[in-house]
Amino acid sequence: MTEADAPPIVFVHGTRFSAGQWSSQVTALQEDFPVVAVDLPGHGTRSAQPWSLSAATEIIASAVDSLDRGPALVVGHSLGGYASLEFARRCPKQLRGLVLAGASASTRGPWATPYRWVAGLVPRLPADRLARWNDRLLRRHYPPEVVGATIRSGYAFHTLPTAWGEVLGRFDAGSMRHVAAPVLILNGEKDTVFRSGERDFARAHPNARIELIPRARHLANFDDPAAFTDAVRRFARHLPPGS
Repeated sequence: MTEADAPPIVFVHGTRFSAGQWSSQVTALQEDFPVVAVDLPGHGTRSAQPWSLSAATEIIASAVDSLDRGPALVVGHSLGGYASLEFARRCPKQLRGLVLAGASASTRGPWATPYRWVAGLVPRLPADRLARWNDRLLRRHYPPEVVGATIRSGYAFHTLPTAWGEVLGRFDAGSMRHVAAPVLILNGEKDTVFRSGERDFARAHPNARIELIPRARHLANFDDPAAFTDAVRRFARHLPPGS
């Protein structure tokens, strides 16, 4: 793969996080690929912007355009994965490939019930208490070089109810029919909830495959940054040429 062939890569973070979630991946890949990580509406530097999937799609599309290299590989985790599915539906010509990480579970039906409960509970808890709990959790499980940027950027708990309120009930394996590009379903081996529909998602697309990060959980790019980055790199290098 020549430099001209290298696909641009756009990273889209998960629930309550920010572009800082991808600091390890951006650092590791930026020498070989044009790469950027975005803040979704209501998160990070866009904390004051109201959430909507339409706005999220526009942000991803603008990031693709900013790299000025044609259609991009979009890597979305959890909430960002579902936002990336919506981007794939709305902006097919800007998509060269899609990595769904921790986002291959249906958000319809009984599966969504506990997440509706969590989305309703979060606004009742003080944001500073939730932030302290998240800081302790991340520091306990991961080294500073992996989660430092995430902790410094803070958390978007105020956006969580609205974001998941729009996502829940909207996506399932049928959403894959709208993806006009190769797909890598990249999950943590132990992420039993968000990989629960991975086989259905893969079967619904003619050019999708599943790869698991051994022993990793939902935050697979934190649990094993090198393995996650390597999976994205290999997938990017085997994408067909962009138009």
